[in-house]
Amino acid sequence: MPTLSIYKNNIMERRELLKMIALLTGGVVIGGDVFLSGCKTAAKKEVGFTAENISLLDEVGDTIIPETDTPGAKATKIGAFMQTMVTDCYTEGEQEVFYKGMSQIDEACEKMHGKSFVECSPEKRKAFLITLEKEAKDFNILRDDKEKVSRENARKMNSPDFVMAPSHYYSMMKQLTLMGYFTSEIGSKQALRLLPVPGKYIGDYPYKKGDKAWAI
Repeated sequence: MPTLSIYKNNIMERRELLKMIALLTGGVVIGGDVFLSGCKTAAKKEVGFTAENISLLDEVGDTIIPETDTPGAKATKIGAFMQTMVTDCYTEGEQEVFYKGMSQIDEACEKMHGKSFVECSPEKRKAFLITLEKEAKDFNILRDDKEKVSRENARKMNSPDFVMAPSHYYSMMKQLTLMGYFTSEIGSKQALRLLPVPGKYIGDYPYKKGDKAWAI
């Protein structure tokens, strides 16, 4: 399992992470509220992940965040991280969409490239995920449009009864990849520049173009 480092015990840092992921993925982070409170939803269904599922998620994550001068998402055991988050932080409906998505991703990839995702070259994997990204964006926009009236009515009445329909499965996978990577030791210490907390405040810390972003 990837190691939760700087975000593990600080609720404010978790909030900042979720804001960053929402900005990068264009939508509210699925399971974010539960993530802030330490997970373990009331969902009773245990999602059955296989070793093949974990391997697939490792490769999907590593295509989203590939190895460069720093390790990619697979090095953080991102597939195992997704398994834990889906099991502990997702509702039953979200779990079902995610689980089905693991089959759909191979079916769609075979339709596009004639091979399963793990059998494709890095270039073909990237091209496939680009098309899947657009599909997910269109899917989520359509869902939001359909639910707009119900969502607004629930907000005006301060009603807790409105439950948003699950996002596209790829949106979930991308969000979990970013969350798992940047809460791992590799993501926080190698991909980002780590500012230890507590530590002294330096308001005008030197920065030059190309420097890595800060991990809070």
